Amino acid sequence: MSAREIQDHKAIAREMFAEQAAHAKADVSVSPLRADTICSSRRRRRDNTHKSVDKDELDCPADTSALPLSRPEATDLLRLLRQLEVTAKPQVPRIAIKAKGRIVFLNLAEIVAVQAEGNYVSLLHRPSPYLLRESLSCMAEKLKPYGFIRIHRSVVVNISAVEEVRPLPTGEYRLRVKGGKEYLVTRTYKRNLRDLAQLWAGSEWLCG
Repeated sequence: MSAREIQDHKAIAREMFAEQAAHAKADVSVSPLRADTICSSRRRRRDNTHKSVDKDELDCPADTSALPLSRPEATDLLRLLRQLEVTAKPQVPRIAIKAKGRIVFLNLAEIVAVQAEGNYVSLLHRPSPYLLRESLSCMAEKLKPYGFIRIHRSVVVNISAVEEVRPLPTGEYRLRVKGGKEYLVTRTYKRNLRDLAQLWAGSEWLCG
């Protein structure tokens, strides 16, 4: 089920619950005298209806949408709302890595950068880094859909962890991530810096 469908189901369920709650509240607040009057009126209306009803009307299904919910039905509706809220809650993407003979699951949001170290790559992960036998090019491709960009032939960073970018006289850039660590952005990967934000203002030196 898509996120849009889940939201539609939640909206419908809430409307149903609000409507039924309003009906229930109205029924409870009716005074005994008014209740007797309503019942008498309904009986008279029902008697008159029976006299004038024709065969076609008898064949029409009764509209039960306005009937108040029973306690079990209200409980089921609340349970459905809770399930929809849990399902609609966005899941944080994770990566599974092999470390020290076991499989470890890491939240990608906690990985600040990935750096090449010979035949290995180091995941700068908070609170502790991990070393994997993997090429940086392969890691860059895997992480690209999750907001990671390559800024150097040996460095990939998480764009959500970038706090500052400074231009250098050489045409390169100095990039700082959460935790204070800095990386050099070479001119080859300058274009990738545009992905750091959805909106740029007063930064023609980078966006141009």
